Amino acid sequence: MIEKFEEFQKLSKDNAELAATSLATFQKGAQAIAVEVADYSKKSFEEGSAAFEKLLGAKSLDKAIEVQTTYFKSAYEAFVAEATKLGTLYTDVAKDAYKPFESSFAKFGTFK
Repeated sequence: MIEKFEEFQKLSKDNAELAATSLATFQKGAQAIAVEVADYSKKSFEEGSAAFEKLLGAKSLDKAIEVQTTYFKSAYEAFVAEATKLGTLYTDVAKDAYKPFESSFAKFGTFK
């Protein structure tokens, strides 16, 4: 009976350590994502402000349309690139946070 209790206690301790490792990895990844989003937001705001200034300085309707079209095209391309980058970051965070549990879950596959 004591042997089973000690085994259970060790399993609980191991799982707590795995959870702590996974949480630390997740927090680090979440911080990287937050920094990336903040950087993108700042850059997007700056580019939008610059485009607005150019739009105000346009001397003709054709020039205004050109400025607006150029801005929308670059903003869309930047958004798609950022969305792809964030998707990759989210995937990497999930994979890294799962890694500590891989060996534990592999053990369950042997109980057939």
